[in-house]
Amino acid sequence: MISFQVRRETGDIVAHGSSQLDWMNTLQHVDADRFPFLGSLLPYADTMFNSRQIVRLRQELADRSVRELLGPDTAAEIEALCLQVERTSHLYLWFLGD
Repeated sequence: MISFQVRRETGDIVAHGSSQLDWMNTLQHVDADRFPFLGSLLPYADTMFNSRQIVRLRQELADRSVRELLGPDTAAEIEALCLQVERTSHLYLWFLGD
């Protein structure tokens, strides 16, 4: 499972998602060529996106096929965290593999 959270540069957690992504049932089916940011997430590794990368990640999340795969609630929750990162300096979105 992959959880997600917003952190400051210091590592302090600002917000976290209530959902988790099941890599085996969702993310392994993402076309990594078409959706390189989501396609780069791994089940046992952490991935961090900065505010510039978040713009592209939100574009990937807006795709109908991605929303269907992740589920509309999870996609909306990740988008909300992306917006938080975009609006505030020195925040990062982390996806945490277990």
